[in-house]
Amino acid sequence: MGAYIARRLMLMIPTLLGIMIINFALTQFVPGGPVEQVLAQLEGEGDVFAGISGAGSETGDIDLEGSYQGSRGLPPRFLEELEISFNFARIVCEDGFEGVPDLDHPECTTERIPGFERFFLMMWDYMRFDFGDSFFHSESVVELVVDKLPVSITLGLWSTLIAYLISIPLGIRKAVSDGSRFDTWTSGIIIVAYAIPGFLFAILLLVLFAGGSYFQFFPLRGLTSPSDVWDTLTWWERIIDYFWHITLPVLASTISAFATLTLLTKNSFLDEIKKHYVMTARAKGLAQNQVLYGHVFRNAMLIVIAGFPAVFVSVFFGGSVIIETIFSLDGLGRLGFEAAVSRNYPVIFGTLFVFGLIGLVVGLISDLMYVWIDPRIDFETRET
Repeated sequence: MGAYIARRLMLMIPTLLGIMIINFALTQFVPGGPVEQVLAQLEGEGDVFAGISGAGSETGDIDLEGSYQGSRGLPPRFLEELEISFNFARIVCEDGFEGVPDLDHPECTTERIPGFERFFLMMWDYMRFDFGDSFFHSESVVELVVDKLPVSITLGLWSTLIAYLISIPLGIRKAVSDGSRFDTWTSGIIIVAYAIPGFLFAILLLVLFAGGSYFQFFPLRGLTSPSDVWDTLTWWERIIDYFWHITLPVLASTISAFATLTLLTKNSFLDEIKKHYVMTARAKGLAQNQVLYGHVFRNAMLIVIAGFPAVFVSVFFGGSVIIETIFSLDGLGRLGFEAAVSRNYPVIFGTLFVFGLIGLVVGLISDLMYVWIDPRIDFETRET
């Protein structure tokens, strides 16, 4: 197993590099960039998309004579300083120049940094876990991610746990009573739950239970009460306040997850129940629960339980931006969406690097969980 783990760890390096290259290359064809975003705001357009026509590159084809949309009327010196602040250009001086490079000096000017050079400089910083500062938040990328983590941890952890706590016993019951009225009715409910979009269910919860039109049992927004109220609460009142705030958003993000897991659990148990070793165990006189939980459970739950890390990370990092917006939760989903809209590249690529690395590590952990649940699996002896 040690050789397999070492091999997977070595493969993470080219995989992660490939992820970054593909996404960095895609940004070259996306219209607009942070410079054009600033120019659009200065022109009163409010959003870079209102001032862009046709395709563009990551920063646009920079021509200080006015190729930037919205740059007309702005001094070239301002545009040069803007490019330097976003690390798209640098100050270069003539040979023999002594002193600190400065645009005010007649021997110094600006030079565009090629895309491939910017990519390698970025990756060199990322390998040292230096993710830079956000263009528009005046904070480091690490500080921004850490600041949004509580919301993502809340949605990811509780949604995953609730989904598993509901899905596993319900799926087992459906498998045991396959074809019964209970199985039919619960299947109908599961299909309806799976068909309802999470954001639509979130709005329904707000209307019904958050003072929309009927009851006001839960708060409308936030992960906790405002700081002036939170500071006055005791530790047990803070726990109650926390769960009071997260009830609706967690329910909204769990609605479709438990449906998939329930059907997966049921189908896994049905496949195992029909095998010969189950009939042999029953022929020996074992009780139903002994057969299910002593023999069937480990084999049937292999896929479901081993996939727990991947399910948690997918919910944790890919939390619904719409649900976060509806409940006014400032999490990683909204951070990523706002970074993409504003072309905040340090946040986009910094979080992409971290999430990609964690995703690869979680994939390895999922494989190790297969071996832990079923020791008969050995990845080192499989044929390649």
